[in-house]
Amino acid sequence: MALTKISLVLLLCLLCLYSETVKSQNCGCASGVCCSQYGYCGNGPDYCGSGCRSGPCTGTQGGSLGSIVSQAFFNNIINRADNGCAGKRFYTRDSFISAANTFPNFANSVTRREIATMFAHFTQEVGYFCYIEEINGASRNYCDDRNYPQYPCAPGKTYYGRGPIQLSWNYNYAQCGQSLGLDLLRQPETVSSNPTIAFRTALWFWVNNVRPVLNQGFGATIRAINGDLECNGKSPDKVNARIRYYRDYCGQLGVDPGPNLSC
Repeated sequence: MALTKISLVLLLCLLCLYSETVKSQNCGCASGVCCSQYGYCGNGPDYCGSGCRSGPCTGTQGGSLGSIVSQAFFNNIINRADNGCAGKRFYTRDSFISAANTFPNFANSVTRREIATMFAHFTQEVGYFCYIEEINGASRNYCDDRNYPQYPCAPGKTYYGRGPIQLSWNYNYAQCGQSLGLDLLRQPETVSSNPTIAFRTALWFWVNNVRPVLNQGFGATIRAINGDLECNGKSPDKVNARIRYYRDYCGQLGVDPGPNLSC
């Protein structure tokens, strides 16, 4: 009887310890805690090793930002753009790293799978870094100050897609600019004149709109970026292109693409 009570106490202690170490499935872990490949929070090789999704990963998916986005990885993408592309003389790996380092939470927790996801979308949006601005964007109206009167469009300014994520609409330029300490509502052209700022705007959009759905699969990130125009059968060719780029970059970075790729 005494042995049974002792065993029960030990079991309860182990369960308490387990609940502290493994907080929840799909993560959302505290700072300095790894999210394992199975979606649990904790530290040590079982959590921070192979397949680690985020946090201070030490396995094949984790690593420093600079080691994941190597010059070779970046070149393998941008070198596919035609030599006549304006973006080929604009975007650089160093400008991406500089921009990412202004988002320390991102830079310190990014994983190989997230980079594969991000650069797949960059590739789709600007054609292997060929384009800086949206094709025929100046002819389109991206001013919505009726629904967003707090962000009035500046006279003579246009808010078409610019940068690697193609930041669009006056309200996005305004909110992004406020976050970055730039007056992008009055000077939207700044995005297409400085590559580091261009990447910073993409990272602002990413951190606020895309990163929160990463654990739902690649398909959720498509929906977060361009779901209204592409998902639910609206543009399967574009969706499949994004998936193809994603699989390619996962292969280059040595990570599994995971489930739920489409939208």
